[in-house]
Amino acid sequence: MSEFHDDYPQYEFMAHHSEEEGKIKRKKLWNVFWIMLGVTIVELIIGFQASAWGLLNDDRTSGIFLKVLFIGLTIGKAFFIVFKFMHLGDEKKVMKWTILAPYTIFILYLIWLCVTEANYAKVNKHPMDMVIVNQKIELNEAAKHGHDHAAPAGHDAKDASHEETAKPAEGHH
Repeated sequence: MSEFHDDYPQYEFMAHHSEEEGKIKRKKLWNVFWIMLGVTIVELIIGFQASAWGLLNDDRTSGIFLKVLFIGLTIGKAFFIVFKFMHLGDEKKVMKWTILAPYTIFILYLIWLCVTEANYAKVNKHPMDMVIVNQKIELNEAAKHGHDHAAPAGHDAKDASHEETAKPAEGHH
């Protein structure tokens, strides 16, 4: 495999590296690129074939396995970005933990928050949902009993009945 060259000034001269160090760094960069490209292609294949492989629920939503798989692959790509492109892999252990621990705690908190809120929404319906359902039931019941319409907005039933009695009699002009 031939190495990539362009007209841009040699990396080795700009970064004060030898030719051998430059080749090693470029090789490392390309290896990470190919690994990330491979993971992305795997994600795309899984995404396109999820239905055929039976990874989707009956309502075409993804199951827990598919969600965990995609999250895991995404975290894997993030790992490569941080450790290779951002050079965190070359740091001392204390520096790695100083940077990664707050992010890890925050991400775990976000996952916990999403899971608990999703379960809350399933178990505890919003109070306004019941109000809307009750209003629809009342309107349906009113339609069944021959009431064509409710009182106009901003008026109560007393005002609506007053308007009907205020009409002039047919024989009087």
